[in-house]
This record gives sequence, C-alpha cells and structure tokens, in this order.
Amino acid sequence: MTIVREFTKGFWRENPIFRLVLGICPTLAVTTAAINGIAMGLATTFVLVCSNVVISLLRNFIPSRVRIPSFIVVIASFVTIVDLVMAGFFFQLHKTLGLFIPLIVVNCIILGRAEAFASKNPLMDSLADGFGMGLGFTLSLLVLGSIREVLGNGTLFNVPVFGPGYFPFLVMVLPPGAFITLGFLLALMNRLAAQRPS
Repeated sequence: MTIVREFTKGFWRENPIFRLVLGICPTLAVTTAAINGIAMGLATTFVLVCSNVVISLLRNFIPSRVRIPSFIVVIASFVTIVDLVMAGFFFQLHKTLGLFIPLIVVNCIILGRAEAFASKNPLMDSLADGFGMGLGFTLSLLVLGSIREVLGNGTLFNVPVFGPGYFPFLVMVLPPGAFITLGFLLALMNRLAAQRPS
C-alpha cells in the first residue's frame, strides 16, 4: 500500500508544479505547445526514475560528506543519455527544447527527490516515487502546454481546434502567457485543495 501512496502523491498531494511549485523555469519556458510539455516531462521522468533507483541502491555506500556531488554525478549521467538519445532520434524536438534538456541536471525536483526521498528509502518506494513525481510533472506540463497552444495558436498537437476565423491570443505563447496561465492553474489547484475534505 505504501508503494501506491508513493506513486500517487505526485499527481495531486505533492504535485511538483501545482502544489510544491518546483521546476518552474523549464515549466514556463518549454510549454508553448503540448508536445513540448510531454517531451520535457518524459525526459525529466526518465532521469528522475533512473537517478532515484541508483541513489536508493547506493544510499548506504555514499558518504554523507559527498552525497550531493555524488547525486549530481548520477543525475548528470542520465541527463547525458537523454540528451544524446533526443539529439539522435528526435532532433527537431531536441532543437526546440534546446538548453533545457541539459539543465535537467539542476532541476530542483530531481535533486530534491534524490536528497529527500531516494537517499532515505528502499528501492521499490524510490521507484514508485520517481514514476509518480515524474508523471505528475509531465501531466502538469501537458495541461499548461495544451492551454497555451490552444489559446495562442488555435491548435492542439498542431491540429486546428477552431475554425479559420479564430484570432489567436499571441500573448499565450510568449513568456507573460506562461505566467498568466500558471497563475490561474495554481489558483484553481488551491481552490480545489481547499474544498477537498481533510
């Protein structure tokens, strides 16, 4: 039951974007389209799951004085794998996401989960935590990217949603649109959380 709880917490109770407000820089930068949000979310999920597993397995062998540099080396290794695979097989998407793929190394979600969870918990719990937090992050980016793409371009996954007479809100695909959309979504999440029974 604890594995299910660790997996599901990333979707609502400890959602990295809408509840913990972590990883905001890539969130605001890459969510101009739904596909960008999915790609960034899946790349982050891969790194999160793999680094959680390795750190959990090595947690009793890493001296406490060098734990943070050790975590960074593990995380950077998986980020390099993601970066090279995306550059080799999904070049256009890799070009679109640009610098934000290598910057996954310093994403506070990943380092935070390594320090706060994987370094203190067994393998299966760390695996469930990584998947849950990663998928919660991916869903958040998908929602944010979808709203911005629909309102800013009139498309969803590059498929027209509205007729040819639709006048797109250009601000939605610009940085202010990211802040506006995120602000409304955070307000909605806080409102829903306040209405949920304790």
